[in-house]
Amino acid sequence: MAQDATVPKLNFKYWLDKATEWGQATTLESQKDVCLHLPQLQEFLHQLYETIKHLSSTVAIQQFPLIGQLLGRLCWNPFVMGYDESQKTLMWCLCCLYSSEPQNAVEMKANSWIRSLLCHLLSSSEWESNEAETSTFISALGYTSADYYCHLVKNMVISLVTELRENHFNGLNIQGSISASRVNAVSIFCVPLITLPDLTPLLETLLLYHGGSSKEILSSEFLEAVNEAFLKKKISLPESAVFSLWLRHLPSLEKATLHLLDQLFSIQLNSLEEVACVMKDSLLPQAASHPAIFRIVNEIFKNALMETDGTSGVMTIIQVFTQLFLQAHQNENKQHKFPLKAYFPYHHQPLVRGLVRRPLELPTTYWSQHLKHISDMLKALVEDTNVCSLTDLFEIWFLVACFGEWLDIAAEELLKAAVEPDTVLWLLAFYYCPKNENQQRTQTMVEAQAVYNHLMMLFSCTDLSLKDLEAAVHRITGIEQCWNQSLTTHLLTNFLLFSPGGHKVAQECICHITKTTDTSKDVYNLLIRTAYRFKHTGEENQRTVKLLNELLQKLTLKV
Repeated sequence: MAQDATVPKLNFKYWLDKATEWGQATTLESQKDVCLHLPQLQEFLHQLYETIKHLSSTVAIQQFPLIGQLLGRLCWNPFVMGYDESQKTLMWCLCCLYSSEPQNAVEMKANSWIRSLLCHLLSSSEWESNEAETSTFISALGYTSADYYCHLVKNMVISLVTELRENHFNGLNIQGSISASRVNAVSIFCVPLITLPDLTPLLETLLLYHGGSSKEILSSEFLEAVNEAFLKKKISLPESAVFSLWLRHLPSLEKATLHLLDQLFSIQLNSLEEVACVMKDSLLPQAASHPAIFRIVNEIFKNALMETDGTSGVMTIIQVFTQLFLQAHQNENKQHKFPLKAYFPYHHQPLVRGLVRRPLELPTTYWSQHLKHISDMLKALVEDTNVCSLTDLFEIWFLVACFGEWLDIAAEELLKAAVEPDTVLWLLAFYYCPKNENQQRTQTMVEAQAVYNHLMMLFSCTDLSLKDLEAAVHRITGIEQCWNQSLTTHLLTNFLLFSPGGHKVAQECICHITKTTDTSKDVYNLLIRTAYRFKHTGEENQRTVKLLNELLQKLTLKV
């Protein structure tokens, strides 16, 4: 059996006879003969791959009708699988036979057979189920079956990764490059094995691989499976690979964003630190440094806001996301940083620049001036009837809402008498009532002015009772609706936090105005935003921080 070591090139019949004769190499004689022929067999397989890699699967099978039988038998021979790069070459040959767009039942059946065969090459259970046949070979190597499988997969993955990376960096070498259909086939074969830890380097390489094709070369099934496994924490990938996944596959990015929203809605979050932690863990704020990802995520958030009727909880989530995005953007290397216009291409750029300046970047003495600048620009845009349609109005409002940190500071500065009241009241009135149909915003302004004047009369009082605040409280809890209860709630809550006498009646007053769930959520979200900012700026005294924590503990049971 061991004679005939010289073999004609691409002599399929010779090698098929040999493969049939060897079987799974269970006898000593067959094992010796396999070992004798392994170098020539590997050379044959390499020549075969070089011949068929430029052919379509149909043409390859027509030219070499015995190829399926041969490859199928060799894949079950443990000696062939364990020799040098034979397993990798067999895998590439099988990929060449895979029809990326099967035209008939025969091609579909062939694809199914190829998939199962490649899964067998990587599956530990297959090796373990044939332990009796392979034990002699594995024992001779000094491995257990588990060790053998582990080394086999690692070596194959390393080899594939090396070849893909070399091809990626040598993309202009057309003759030696890997075709898009072959890479597509490899991605498909990875789908059942996505969570295999040893496969992670190959997943990363595939996600970062683009080749020379203008179309997506990785299969959608592969991209969806990787995204699903990542979202469920079944695999861990480098940030660059995850960002590449979301950039090349929009459905995965959409699913990741909706998954984040579901997470945030389904758990009780007691602080914005927890919200920020969940967000950072999702990698979406970091990925949003790429403008395409930012704009899509922002659009999904916008739709979520509209579907929930603009609830304060969703708005708070959007505001925290925007803050984290700005941090990630500022930390970007200047060489790779995109201009702001790439993220907000259709907005008034001076307004964008004004909103993007975070309060932490400015001395507190400049806050009032900056708020006036924002309010003046915004008012000019909104009141320009020539350019501001309802759609434009909503887009402007959403832009301002994303940077809600400035709105919270506006309400605080207003009660501290640190700003021009008319300018800041207009800004808050626009946020809480962007449309001015039937003079809604104008009426909101009038009522906000009345509440503000009443609260400012009481601001210096140190001995307050709930009765003193009755007028403001009645606008929130009364039967007749004021034009905007949310704005009144915002002003009153800040009064309780920042006025000398507000602390004394804060708990009683908050309990009174939060009898409805909606008001409870509005106050709760305002308080956790304020607490979050205090922790990052240290701008308020311990007495205010203590009151904040006490109020949050009480409201946690209500929301």
